[in-house]
Amino acid sequence: MPDSERGLRIALLIDADNAPAEKIDEILTELSTLGEINIRRAYGNWTKHGLQGWQSRLLEFGIRPIQQFDYSKRKNATDMAMTVDAMELLYTDRPDAFGIVSSDADFTPLVMHLRAKGSAVYGFGAEQTPKPFVNACSRFLYLESLTGEPEGEADAARAAGHLADALPAEAVPPSQELPAPGVPARPATLRVPTTALRQDTRLLNLLRHAVQACQDEDGWARVGALGTQIGNKTSFDARNYGYATLSKLLAATQAFELRDEGTPRVAVRDKRSARAPQPPLHGAAG
Repeated sequence: MPDSERGLRIALLIDADNAPAEKIDEILTELSTLGEINIRRAYGNWTKHGLQGWQSRLLEFGIRPIQQFDYSKRKNATDMAMTVDAMELLYTDRPDAFGIVSSDADFTPLVMHLRAKGSAVYGFGAEQTPKPFVNACSRFLYLESLTGEPEGEADAARAAGHLADALPAEAVPPSQELPAPGVPARPATLRVPTTALRQDTRLLNLLRHAVQACQDEDGWARVGALGTQIGNKTSFDARNYGYATLSKLLAATQAFELRDEGTPRVAVRDKRSARAPQPPLHGAAG
């Protein structure tokens, strides 16, 4: 069990052939909110000119470079080397969670196996990352969404317990033909407008079903519990829609009422439930 004060023990594995060096600071910042990143490795063929930008980042953040030559043209062996190391770490060091930085769907079977063995997997990749890889992760963040967050938004969200949707969960990747909830079909750096959110039937159904599962007798559900319920169901992060917190995304849909906003007690209720007529009291006079 992870130490409650330190949080999770995290192994970060980076596909340097398939990830930008300039994003590593934001990735480490994100993972550090969850626990201690005590294993940091970047894989690639370091003889390639295209990887020269990684050198200063590796030294700055204490990331161990793992050399992997290409065994044939137009193919690289980086993904296989990462997979072998991940499996070894799973059964030797036994980290509580893995961070996988790549936009390569070939890692999907690895992610599903790691999660089946009880490890959370936090994925980071470009917006065009194939959906099976995105959906297999406990949580997946587009690298584009890790920039431009207003100052103070992340701290407020964590204080309110809105990172609960990052909890480990078992998930089966849905059809590749439709984007899964939490995976909007638009650049993650743009805030999805209300009109588009309200047309996203899958997203609204996901949010409404979660509210129904967590609501009290008056129809109110704590946003923290809501995030946990959604995270246990599918890979989801409000920032992939351009919103810093789950409560801001809920408000933007204009489909929910919110109370106690800006506090750890923030709660939400489906507006349809609030408008539903109340049943008559038994025994009331005619």
